[in-house]
Amino acid sequence: MNADKMTLDAEAITAEDAFTTFPVGYYQLHPDVSINFQMNRFYNWTNDESVLAEMRTIAPRIRDYTDYKREFFTLAEKALIHDQKLKAAYYLRAAEFFIFPDEPEKLPTRERFLRLIREHYGIKESELLSIPYGNSILPAYRFTPEQSRNSIVLFGGFDSYIEEFFPIAFSLVKAGYDVVLFEGPGQGGALEYSGLPMMHEWERPVEAVLDHFCLKDVTLLGISLGGGLAIRAAAFEPRVRRVIAYDILFDFRECLFRQVTPALKAILKLLLAVRARGLVNTLVWRAAMRKPVVAWGIRQGMHVLGVATPYEFFQTAKLYTTKHISKRVTADVLLLAGREDHYVPLCQFHRQAGAVGNARSLTGRVFTHAEQAQDHCQIGNVGLALEVIVNWLDRLIGDRGPR
Repeated sequence: MNADKMTLDAEAITAEDAFTTFPVGYYQLHPDVSINFQMNRFYNWTNDESVLAEMRTIAPRIRDYTDYKREFFTLAEKALIHDQKLKAAYYLRAAEFFIFPDEPEKLPTRERFLRLIREHYGIKESELLSIPYGNSILPAYRFTPEQSRNSIVLFGGFDSYIEEFFPIAFSLVKAGYDVVLFEGPGQGGALEYSGLPMMHEWERPVEAVLDHFCLKDVTLLGISLGGGLAIRAAAFEPRVRRVIAYDILFDFRECLFRQVTPALKAILKLLLAVRARGLVNTLVWRAAMRKPVVAWGIRQGMHVLGVATPYEFFQTAKLYTTKHISKRVTADVLLLAGREDHYVPLCQFHRQAGAVGNARSLTGRVFTHAEQAQDHCQIGNVGLALEVIVNWLDRLIGDRGPR
């Protein structure tokens, strides 16, 4: 077996079978929108009804992020007593999600998550690949069926780890696709171990990945903020023939502004325009004291982008838009969106669709509450999103046969 590939036996498993590994249902588990979303998110990766029941049990005891972390650490330890590695892994990841970057338990918790999830799926640490990138490396995995129809290059966005997406990757492999997962600058191991802050020029890490694996004629699949990064990379990398924004993210800074009141948003925009650094920093830190998700988002954002102040974070974030480059995309494009996405406003779906006017083909899908897929990245019905993705791919390249 090629050292840069892990071959998975797809047997006779169909795409439809693969998608049943995800639950259906977006649940009201906690009154805080952000906490509720994260709880649904990590339940979706386990597809374990006992996880849902345990989350419902702890939810009334969660008043802030300190409570949240304590409760999920407790659930993780209970799961480990019963050797329930997948549950424990995602409970640890849930707890680690709201640990600030400079807190000492951040990296040890991350490493426990990685160890447990690899053990659950039978993935050796040696199968984590290293892609040369300048003077550093990018972490990656590659999973390949016996006969591959096409290669999908998959990555996350602002706050995910590629190991979280093993269930998605394995579903795509079972549907007949070779899957490369990687973390670029600002993500997972590239950030935490190689110290690489995020960059908006996403074609650079994509180029390194395609060169390393000698890939041509690929499908690029970006998740969350990755949906915007994928469009950016496709605009400059001709080997990307198909690009999937799962979900769309046309303007990152606009999404950040949604987390504050309309009045504060207007003030911040004005102060940023006149470069009032000190006032921006003061206003943002005051807002963070009143709204925990703002505190987490700003501190995590500064860490990801490698900047020292909220002012620098907002100024750098404005680079993360596809507004001016979408017209360069000539690949086939699939845009996904949730009608009630609490991070990305639906108007960005329409703006992105209008901006990729030179795409070879354009397909869009807005998921609804009736489908339980209305929120960010279709948490609540990930299987439906994957069915849409695979059906789209099959229509485009299915008649070409194994590659």
